[in-house]
Amino acid sequence: MAFNITYKKSVIKDISRLDKKEARRIIEKIEEDLSDGAESYPVLKGDFAGLRKMRVGDYRVVFTIIDNNVLVLRVGHRREIYKKGI
Repeated sequence: MAFNITYKKSVIKDISRLDKKEARRIIEKIEEDLSDGAESYPVLKGDFAGLRKMRVGDYRVVFTIIDNNVLVLRVGHRREIYKKGI
């Protein structure tokens, strides 16, 4: 099943804070992997219950699946991503 990928406005700010090489790698990974297999990524628990995460090196992409769409909510370093609110 192919998913349409959309980004929350906060993702633009998250990506702009990263090194350009790292940002490009994360965006490419999102576009390639989430469009075809978003449902295969693990579901989070606790405060982020129902959301899913994708690992890209030391960075995490937090997203949710709504019908035929993947909404990317946050992108951040693994030690900081879960401290901030979505």
